[in-house]
Amino acid sequence: MTEIELTIEDVNPSELLGVNNAYLKIIQSAYPKAKILSRGNELKLIGENHEIQDAAKKINQIIAYLQKKGVLTESKVADILNIPLTPELPHEDKAPDNNVLVHGPNGKIVTARTPNQRRMVDAMDENDILFATGPAGTGKTYTAVAIAVKALKNKEIKRIILARPAVEAGENLGFLPGDLKEKIDPYLRPLYDALEDMIDPIKLKTYLETRVIEIAPMAFMRGRTLDNAYVILDEAQNATGVQLKMFLTRMGTHAKFIITGDTTQIDLPKAQQSGLPFAIDKLAEIKGIQIVHLTIEDVVRHRLVREIIKAYGG
Repeated sequence: MTEIELTIEDVNPSELLGVNNAYLKIIQSAYPKAKILSRGNELKLIGENHEIQDAAKKINQIIAYLQKKGVLTESKVADILNIPLTPELPHEDKAPDNNVLVHGPNGKIVTARTPNQRRMVDAMDENDILFATGPAGTGKTYTAVAIAVKALKNKEIKRIILARPAVEAGENLGFLPGDLKEKIDPYLRPLYDALEDMIDPIKLKTYLETRVIEIAPMAFMRGRTLDNAYVILDEAQNATGVQLKMFLTRMGTHAKFIITGDTTQIDLPKAQQSGLPFAIDKLAEIKGIQIVHLTIEDVVRHRLVREIIKAYGG
């Protein structure tokens, strides 16, 4: 018997193994006499030397494909392994719950890439308000925007409203050059980046000009009733209790709200408290409101991001 240990680098282990280990099960089916164990970012292969050497080679090919394309499917895993997808194995064409959220420009496929991102998607099928919290790099904002864009493309809603508190992370808006829009836009840039991944540039420009998609500071929501829309509040840890209550009570009929935040990165002045933990505590038991906590295991940025979060104790 031979044993090989592989370290999964530069990709999220959850993306490599698949939701509910779907991809790992396909790999295991190709090597029935071998034992393949996963723990964190380590894979241990145990079996006959020639079999696990071939398995290691194929797994590295799958990792290389995932690094290059950024997305993996059951059929692609089976293709690399040179095996058919049998009825007993998962098959995305037959699955009732397709993992693809949006087909973006240039063939880009946007998916729920981790189990907790999948929980975010599923939560919005059954609820009207979702709180998604977790550390940097877990795809909270990106997944929320993808959910909203999918609903817009499917004509389930008429518009998308994306908001952020305009709170400085150690900087001062007043000292930045330009008019109000030019001062605020850098704080909203991550929202633009996500949209550009999912919507054709010309169509996105039209949506923004016609306010089908609106991106604005949280303060601009005051006094409004937001109806027939997906409304996302990003960086909600930087909203006070009063501000968060104001935002949540903007909800009109036929609206869905997603509130995302990271309670370890609060940029409010010391005299002010974040309203996000209080809101989650008070609203968690209300029917129609769902809470999803993403963890370090959901980090989908560079593998070092996970290690940095660990080092900072987050």
